[in-house]
Order: sequence, then structure tokens, then C-alpha cells
Amino acid sequence: MSIRVNRMSGSTGAEVVGADLVRADTATLDALRAAFLEHHVLAIRGQDLSPHQLLSFAAEFGEVFVHPYVPSLTGHPGLMEIYQMVPLTETWHADVTFSAAPPRTTVLHARELPPAGGDTMFANQHLAYERLSPGLRRVLDGLTAVHQGTSLAADAGLTESTVTATHPVVVAHPETGRPALYVNADYTRRFADMTDEESAPLLAYLYEAATRHEFAYRHRWLPGDVVMWDNRSVQHRGVNDYGSARRYLHRVTLEGSAPRPFSAAHTARRADAADTSAADTTGGTDTAGTTVGARG
Repeated sequence: MSIRVNRMSGSTGAEVVGADLVRADTATLDALRAAFLEHHVLAIRGQDLSPHQLLSFAAEFGEVFVHPYVPSLTGHPGLMEIYQMVPLTETWHADVTFSAAPPRTTVLHARELPPAGGDTMFANQHLAYERLSPGLRRVLDGLTAVHQGTSLAADAGLTESTVTATHPVVVAHPETGRPALYVNADYTRRFADMTDEESAPLLAYLYEAATRHEFAYRHRWLPGDVVMWDNRSVQHRGVNDYGSARRYLHRVTLEGSAPRPFSAAHTARRADAADTSAADTTGGTDTAGTTVGARG
């Protein structure tokens, strides 16, 4: 099987053509993993997956995550049905950051689409952090923030403490080590050890800085699209511009790990580099390059 990966914007997002996710072989899956780390968002065209097939494909990339209070499709734990948009999904966010170990990846499969509209937007949080001033980056590197679930959690009988977690404001991507901004308007409530009022001005600035147009990719859905994104490096939001038309998708998320602060990871990498230099050895880790195909 051969695939083609086409970059879709200058900041994030790529289209994958020629993949058959039901029959994907090892080489194809490896190519998708490499493209995923480089582009953060993959739009895999031309699929028609049953709930079982979507779950099986997603499981190739990690353990399926079951949402703590949004129900799964009956008989398919971990697969959620996405209907019309709500204010929560129209706001820039990363998924389930109120969890101690938020999901690493989200996968959406288009089942029914409106004639026009209903796009999903993505913003690269590596760039959001890297384009901040050096002074502000130094301030943020030492901060943590409190993330909390919505009123739906209480409706499901969960206590506030169950859906509250504290995470670094700047995290290190667990696979690439690259820093990313990690606050969002849906779930971040305040900085740790600060009041809501004290936190609000800086958080408002960061929410805006995180979603600048030059960091964003706007995905225009086609029938059969499977879109997967890195919840550790992008935020997303839906665009509710399609009136009363039906928009129906299936969603699967994958288990993640507790976010690690970039400051600690950066210090460890510098120490490792010093040890390597002292031993007079060479080596490194290649980041994923543009994938042009996989054959099996």
C-alpha cells in the first residue's frame, strides 16, 4: 500500500491520500506515525469505517480512552457520537485537560456532513509558545495551572475533585521534547496559587496568542474523512456556520500520560547532552520528515 502526504498549511496539518485504514500494513502505520509527529494533524481521505473498525484503527496508536462523563456509543466503549455543536466545542481547547493524564490523540470520522460549513480549526501550540517573547517564556516556564471539567461532570454524579487537575503551563512533548503552550479557554480556570482575578489577564492574553491565524489550519470536511490530531501539541474548535443541517461524526480518543513541564525536560536534555559530549560520542534523534509514501 502506498500513501501520499500533502502539507495543508504553513503551520500544521497534512492530507493523507491513498490509505486504506482497514487494511493498513506496518509500513503504512509507521508512515502515518511519522507524518503525525511532523504535522500534528492528519486528514486521511476516503474512508468508510464501522465503529469497530474505527476503534481498531485508533488502537494501533495507543490504548482507547473512555470519557469520564460523556457516554460512549452502545456496545463500543470509547467511541463517542458527535452531533450538533455547543458553546464548549466552538471554543478553542484541547480535549479533557481536566484529567490527570489527558488523552494523547483524538480521532474523528465524518459520517454525515452539512452541504457547506462545519469546519474544524486547529492551532499549533509549539509555535504559540515559541513566538512569545523570551521574557514571557521565562515567566511561563515556572507556572502551573488548574484545569477543571464542566457542569456535565456534576450532572453525571462526579465530584469536582474528580475532574480537576493541575498541569504545567508549558509542557514538553513526550516524543519530541518540543515545548508547547498548555492552557485553554474551556478547562483552564486559573494559575496554581493565584486567584481567578489575578490569573484572568494573563490567561486571556495566552488564549488569544495561542490561536493566532498564522498558527492555524482550517479543515474543510469531505465525506469519509478521518482526522486525527495530537492533543499534546494543538488546540481545536468547531465552526458553527451550517444552520440546521445535520453534522454527525464518530470520535475516539487515546490514553495519554501526565504532562511533563518543559523546564524540567529541558534541564534533563541539557544534562544528557553534556554527558554525551564528555564521553566524546555523537548521536541524536531525528524528528519526522515529510512522508511521501509507504509500501508493503
